[in-house]
Amino acid sequence: MRRTWEPGRGGAHALRAFSLGLLASVLQACSTSMGPAPAPTAQLASPPPTAAARPTTKIALLLPLGGMGETAAIAKSMKQAAEMALFEVNDPYVQLITKDDGGTTAGARTAAEAAVKEGAEIILGPLFAQSVAGAAPVARAAKVPIVAFSSDAQIAGKGVYLMSFLAEEEVNRIVGFAGSQGKKRFAALLPDNAYGNVVEPAFRLAVERAGGTVAIVERYPPAANGMLGPAKRLAESIKRNDDEMTPVDALFLPGGQDALPQIGPVIAYSGLDTRKVKLLGTGAWDFPSLARDEAFVGGWYPSPDPAAWRAFAERFGKAFGSAPPRIASVTYDAVSMAISLGSNPPGARFTAAELMRPNGFSGVDGIIRFNENGLSEHALAVLEVQKFGSAVADPAPSSFQPTKLSAVEQAVH
Repeated sequence: MRRTWEPGRGGAHALRAFSLGLLASVLQACSTSMGPAPAPTAQLASPPPTAAARPTTKIALLLPLGGMGETAAIAKSMKQAAEMALFEVNDPYVQLITKDDGGTTAGARTAAEAAVKEGAEIILGPLFAQSVAGAAPVARAAKVPIVAFSSDAQIAGKGVYLMSFLAEEEVNRIVGFAGSQGKKRFAALLPDNAYGNVVEPAFRLAVERAGGTVAIVERYPPAANGMLGPAKRLAESIKRNDDEMTPVDALFLPGGQDALPQIGPVIAYSGLDTRKVKLLGTGAWDFPSLARDEAFVGGWYPSPDPAAWRAFAERFGKAFGSAPPRIASVTYDAVSMAISLGSNPPGARFTAAELMRPNGFSGVDGIIRFNENGLSEHALAVLEVQKFGSAVADPAPSSFQPTKLSAVEQAVH
């Protein structure tokens, strides 16, 4: 996602896209280690050495921990999630090296240099694109891979892998599912900013792949009340299309908690029938108060299956006394994955082949695999907004195929 927003850089709604299941019977097994995803073929990992012969695996974590603002609070929770993964796996041969990158290019460069000097074999983080840009040259020179939490696809590749959820995969998932449910004519209301510039071409391409038609696209400025005019025009255009017997049957609204409360009243006032025009969102819809607005009840949005997240959030709350931000699971899964690969012999732990296992890895956020371009691919469910929470409308795929996600079926492993 790509999208260029990141925490503290442009709106709370993209935290979930930044910044996102397993069945309850397997939550305990999957919560302690982001191990290889189940697969019909043998895993790529070599057998681990005996415990007595195994040297320590050093994993670096780079986050903008300084300061007192929202970014620092999020980074603190991400650090806590990393520590929780370390505690739950309880591997005495793993050492977590945490560094404050300051959220800047220079700070990340300094943090990466210190981590490499201390023997880090893999770097998890940074969070911001400019920080990744600072750390990447240092890591490449030392042949240390980076698994970053940024959502900017432009910084991926050449040893930098993005753990974050990408806008394109969310759009593909939700539009593809809508198409499979018979939705053919699509409209969209998009922010007129960098995020919108990423989402619009992804939306148009996804609609084309689904065999549909983009009927209407309106863009709105991110200023206060900026969406009111475009939203009214969009609703009027949808009603005209209905009168002309070319009805729109899906409306894509990739806003988040800062935007959707303004859109809901416009939809209700316009008389738009959301039983006929299915509302579609992104992972930014994943906030508790969404269902308070009747307009969004029944809408669909992509997300990891929620069962494992709920279990993770409960454990986090018990450990730290507060609810985790949604992105905390990404850090937890990254550390768990690194720990699982750390059982390999030195030199064979974090190779490109290990990181790009075709079958990927499994964790709180379901299965994930990295591609050669450094971008990640997640298996996403589709959730339906209900009056009290959300329910799974279409489960996440249980495994990866060589070139695309498998047919939708929830994994039990």
